[in-house]
Amino acid sequence: MCGIVGYVGSEQAAPVLLKGLATLEYRGYDSAGIAVWHGGQLEMAKAAGKLQVLRDLTAEGNSLPGTMGIGHTRWATHGEPTDVNAHPHLSRSGRFAVVHNGIIENYQQLKTRLQRHGYNFVSQTDTEVIAQLVEYYYKGDMLDTMIQLMNQLEGSYSLGILCVDEPERFYAVRKDSPLVVGLGQNENLIASDVAALLAYTQDVYYLDDREIVVLAADKVEIYDSSRDLVHKEAQHIDWDVSAAEKGGYEHFMFKEIMEQPESVRKTLSPRLQDGQIVLDDFHIDRERLESFRKIYIVACGSSYHVAAVGKYILEQTTRIPVEIDIASEFRYRGPIIGPDTLMIVISQSGETADTIAAMREGRERGAHVLAIVNVLGSTIAREADDVLYTWAGPEIAVATTKAYSTQLAVLYLLALRFGQLLGTLPEAELAAGYQALEQLPELLEQSLQNREHIQHMASQLYNKHSIFFIGRNVDYAVAMEGSLKLKEISYIHSEAYAGGELKHGTISLIEPGTLVVTLATCDRLVEKIKSNAEEVKARGAYLLAVAVAGDDRLAKVADAVFYVPKTEALLQPSLAVIPLQLFAYYVASQKGCSIDQPKNLAKSVTVE
Repeated sequence: MCGIVGYVGSEQAAPVLLKGLATLEYRGYDSAGIAVWHGGQLEMAKAAGKLQVLRDLTAEGNSLPGTMGIGHTRWATHGEPTDVNAHPHLSRSGRFAVVHNGIIENYQQLKTRLQRHGYNFVSQTDTEVIAQLVEYYYKGDMLDTMIQLMNQLEGSYSLGILCVDEPERFYAVRKDSPLVVGLGQNENLIASDVAALLAYTQDVYYLDDREIVVLAADKVEIYDSSRDLVHKEAQHIDWDVSAAEKGGYEHFMFKEIMEQPESVRKTLSPRLQDGQIVLDDFHIDRERLESFRKIYIVACGSSYHVAAVGKYILEQTTRIPVEIDIASEFRYRGPIIGPDTLMIVISQSGETADTIAAMREGRERGAHVLAIVNVLGSTIAREADDVLYTWAGPEIAVATTKAYSTQLAVLYLLALRFGQLLGTLPEAELAAGYQALEQLPELLEQSLQNREHIQHMASQLYNKHSIFFIGRNVDYAVAMEGSLKLKEISYIHSEAYAGGELKHGTISLIEPGTLVVTLATCDRLVEKIKSNAEEVKARGAYLLAVAVAGDDRLAKVADAVFYVPKTEALLQPSLAVIPLQLFAYYVASQKGCSIDQPKNLAKSVTVE
C-alpha cells in the first residue's frame, strides 16, 4: 500500500519525486523518503510523518542535487513508523538504494542467511533485506542481479533500485504489486499509480509480473526473467492532469463528491445510444448469459457495498441467484463455482491484492470473470475476460466517493442489459430504467444542492460517540456505505444494520441521545423502516432520516430529514448515498480530522 516513484532525465530529480509522492500520499503517510544519485554517490533524506516533514527537511527537494532518483511514501507493515524504518533503504556499503511496495514473506529467512555472511541490519523492515540481498548478489551485472533477486523473494513487491555504479539509469521490477512506467521527452519515470505521472506524461507502460525495466533519460528497456527483451505497446491515459489536483477545494474528498455528476455522466453517456445500452467490447451474449446458473460479485470495502446493491438489482432484473463475497474471504472457503458462474469483480484501482487473488481463484475454477475497474491497463483489467471501465478519473482521497458512484452506474447498465437479453425485464421497466439513467447526472447535481442543511446538522451532531445506520433492501446496502464513510474519516464508532435486525440484539444499545440514521428511499418498505425508526425513537434516539422528496412519512418520526430526488427504484441508491457522504465529510471537518488522509488507512490495498 506504499507509493513509489522514480525519475531519470534532465530536471533536478528531488522536486519531481516530491511532486509524485504528493500525488501518491494517499497510499500511505507514515513516513517518506528520497534517494538521488549525485557526484558518484547516493544521497538520501527520509523522515517519519507526512510528506511535508520531508519537504521541509529538503527545502522542497532543492537541497538534493542530481537528475536521477527514487522516492517512497510508506504505510507501515513491518516495523514502526520511524525515521530508520522509512524508505529508501541502503545496502551496507551505500552502493544500492531500494524503495519497495509490498510484503516479502520470507524476509526473516533471508535476513538470517545474510547475517551469517556478516550483514548487519539497522531497521525492522522487510525491505532492508532486499537492499542487502542486491549487494550480496551484485557482481557488476545489474540485470543478472535483478533476476537472482526475483528468484529469492517470496511475496509481493514493486521495487525501484539505484546503483552507484550506474549514474545514468535505474532499475525497477514488479510482482503482485502495481508499477507503471511513464514515457516522457528526454525523461522517464516509474510510479505505483498513473496519477503520479500525469504532470509529466500521459503515455505509459504497465508492467506485468516478473518484468524488469531499465530506465534512462532517453530509453526504456523491459526484460523478462530470462533476460529477453519484451515489446510493449504504450497506452495513452486520457485523464485531465488537473483532475489529480485540488482545484481550489479544501479537500480532495469534497472535490470528488462534487465531481460525481460529471463522473457518472462520462461513465454512462457513451453507453446510452439511441435507446440501446452498448457495453463496449463485451463478450457476454444472450446464449452465454443463459448458461450462467449463478452470479458472484466479489470486492472489498466500498466496492463490496456496491456489490451489496448489485445483489438486489441483478437478482431483480435477471432472476439469477447472486452471491456477494468479501474478496479476502472468498478463496479461503472453497467457493462452489465453475463454467456456469459469472464472477463480477469490482475494484477502483484494479490492483487490490485480495480482489486479484479472488479473481484468479475464480478463473482457475472456470468462472467467466467480468471486471469493473477505474484504471486502464490495471492488473484486474488485463486478466479479466471482460472489463467495463468507470470513467471516474483519478480519485485521490482515501475515502472513495466518485468511484463508488460510477461503479453503481456500471452495475445499473449491466442490470438493464442483462434483463433485456434474458427477457426478464418488461419493456416498460427497461424503457423507464434507460430514461432514468439518462437523467441520473442531473439528479445527482440536485442532490448536492442541499449541502447547507447537511452541514448544519453535522455541526449539531459531530460530537456523538456511536452512530447506527439502518435500512432495508437497497437502503441497507447504502447504509453500510454511509456507516463506513463516517468511521473512515471521523473516527466515530458506526455500524449499519438491516432494519428488521434491530429486535435481535442491536436495540439494546439504543439509549437517550443515540444518533440513528434511517434510510427510507425504498418506497415499498418505507412503512416497515418507519416502524423500526419508531422503535428506536421510543427509546430516546435522535433520528436523522434520508427520504425521497415528496414523501413525508419519516418527517413525522425523525428529528431531521435529508431529502433526495425521486428516481426509479433501481437507481435510488445513487442519490441516497450523497447526503451520507456529505454528512461524513462535514462531521470530520467539524472534528478537525485529516479528511483526505485518515489515520491508519491507505487508499489502494495492495498487500493481503
